[in-house]
Formats: sequence, structure tokens, C-alpha cells
Amino acid sequence: MNQGLRKRVLSSLILIPFSFFFIIQGSYLFNCFLLICFLITSYEWHKMSKDKNYNIIGFLFLIFSFYSAYNLRANFEEKSLLIFLFVIISCVGTDIGGYIFGNIFKGPKLTKISPKKTFTGMIGGYFLSLILIYFYLKYSKFFGYYNYELTNELIIVVLLISTISQIGDIIISFFKRLSKIKDTGKIIPGHGGILDRIDGMIFALPFSNLYFYLNIIL
Repeated sequence: MNQGLRKRVLSSLILIPFSFFFIIQGSYLFNCFLLICFLITSYEWHKMSKDKNYNIIGFLFLIFSFYSAYNLRANFEEKSLLIFLFVIISCVGTDIGGYIFGNIFKGPKLTKISPKKTFTGMIGGYFLSLILIYFYLKYSKFFGYYNYELTNELIIVVLLISTISQIGDIIISFFKRLSKIKDTGKIIPGHGGILDRIDGMIFALPFSNLYFYLNIIL
């Protein structure tokens, strides 16, 4: 394992449980955690795009995205945690699956905007997100819910969230290329900035908030 990958794995082993702690706790702890992430992400975005005419538009979108995260966690009554974790796990599975499959199987490039993205990585993102959601729903009793089945409708929802997350990743990569930077920050060893890690989520969260608001299926 090379040094870069080692840093990435170790950071993930700390970051994921740390984040899930605040998500599960909810209430003011989650709100404070969300606010800190928003402030850091906004700073990283401003630093990257301060001389660009799309700076304000991006900042407004971040407000909308983080509000969507707040709404998903707080305003779906007793199913808020179930739904929020469903979205986050779909995005995390997409990110990890894309990284693992893309690095192992390589293959044709997905887009010139983000040269490391491959078709095998895209498929791996879909695959791992579905696997993780399957086990999440199967053992949702540990979060105080009845066990759920991964229905055809939920499979479609996971694929939609995964697709939007991957598109979001590519969009942020496009803006990084415009700014001629590799990472939006250095706060997470092996990963870069907060924005580097949640680039897909900030697009998937508004979609998920609207979808579950219009069609509660969990």
C-alpha cells in the first residue's frame, strides 16, 4: 500500500465513524457539525472561485444543498434518520466503489474533465452503493426501524442518487480544472478538502430532499 492510499484509508477510518456519530445523534450536535462543514466548504469554494463570475452562484447552491441536508435529517419525523442515512450511504458507496473499482480494473476513461474517472469506476460506484444499501436496510433494526427490503423502486432511487453524486463529482472536478488546482483544501490527509469529499453529496442531497418530500417510500 503506497503512502497516499494509506493516508486515504486511515482518514476514512476516522472520518466516517466521526461523521456518522453526529448524524445519528441529530439535534443540535448534528446542526453544529453541519454548520462547521458548511463554513469550511464555503471557504474552500470561495478560495477556489473568488476571481470567477460563478462564485456567488456556487455559494448560493451550497446554502441550498446544506439546507437540504438539514431538512432531510430534521423534518421527516420518525423516518428522518433512516432516510438521511439512506442518502449518505448511497453517496459513500458510490465514492468508495468508484475509487476501488477504478483503480483495480482501470479501463476506458469516463470523461476528459476528470481523467481518473473510468467506466469501471462508474459501475463499481453503482454496485457498492446497492450492496451497502441492501445491508443497511436489512439491518435497519439497529437504528430503531423495522427491517426493510431493497425493492425495485428503492433500487432505482439508489441508482439515481448514485448517478447524481457521480455527476456532482465531475462538475466540481471541472471547476477545479478551471482554477488549475488538484484539491480544494488540505484538511483531510489523503483526500484534500471537505469539498473534495462531499462534491457528489452536495448535488445528491437537494435531489433526495425533493424526491422524498414528494414521494415517501421508506
